[in-house]
Amino acid sequence: MINVIQIGIGALGKQVLQYLADRDGINVVGLVDLNPEVVGKNISDIADTNRSDVTVYKSLDDAISNAPEKPEVAVLTTVSSIEKLVSQVEEAANAGLHIVSTCEELTFPWEQHPEAANKIDSVCKENSVACLGTGVNPGFLMDYLPSAFTSVCQRVDSITVERVQDASVRRIPFQQKIGAALTHEEFQTKKDDGSLRHVGLPESVDLIAHAMGWVLDENRETLDPVIARDKITNGYKPIEKGNPAGVEQVGSGFINGVEKIKLVFRAAVGEEKSYDRITIKGLPNITTEIDGGLNGDVATCAITVNAVRSATASTPGLKTMLDVPVPAYFSDI
Repeated sequence: MINVIQIGIGALGKQVLQYLADRDGINVVGLVDLNPEVVGKNISDIADTNRSDVTVYKSLDDAISNAPEKPEVAVLTTVSSIEKLVSQVEEAANAGLHIVSTCEELTFPWEQHPEAANKIDSVCKENSVACLGTGVNPGFLMDYLPSAFTSVCQRVDSITVERVQDASVRRIPFQQKIGAALTHEEFQTKKDDGSLRHVGLPESVDLIAHAMGWVLDENRETLDPVIARDKITNGYKPIEKGNPAGVEQVGSGFINGVEKIKLVFRAAVGEEKSYDRITIKGLPNITTEIDGGLNGDVATCAITVNAVRSATASTPGLKTMLDVPVPAYFSDI
């Protein structure tokens, strides 16, 4: 049994909490959130569980002090920015807790955020704990999984991953994050201020390059709207023909001017077909497709829960998915 404290009970955090509460082999012993509407609530007020011995506290210290059993792992479902995450990791590491986080920029921060990565790595090593960033994307589908597929290759010339999603079946915050139903002016404003983007694409490019032993000359990212060809009514709000229905983001890694890595993330309300496709050119050539694509919410929550065991089995420091034992499903350990 692994004793866990969860930090962050927002939209994603609530679903992760349900998965943690449902999993044999995991024992939720503490909850932390800054939202005054959540603080003081019982775990049974948030998750479908018969337990009543865990309360949401405003601070990690209070959650640890009142935990029914000593915690081993902190699950952080809080922010996407590694800069904002550093202090949270430091607090958890100083409390002697391993960390599993859904922070997208944490999945492979060494190239894009070296200062924050070094801070996290140092504090974790000082406290003999591991810190792991994970999720379905980044953290699995567009980086870890294609890297694993190259295990059967004698030569790899290029890697392309496409994740295409019909966003109409996703949570409203996801539809809003990809710019669905915005005007062109609103889309451009959010693009310019960085609030409209899938976070983590450059980190996924870097993770693949690291796995391959490739030194990139350039890690390039583009972002454009997906335009509605007809009026769309199956999203969280109607989208007029010609307005943005979502986003297409492309991350590319180049060596000597040659595109070795191409990651295409396209999410839009009304997309005709959802799928995840990995194409590896080399010896042998490999193409594999997941029809319908992985459900992002389910997969992110599940891999976060499964990574708890991997973090406890890892060596101290900041780790990537390439460094830890495979986060396979487990139960009743």
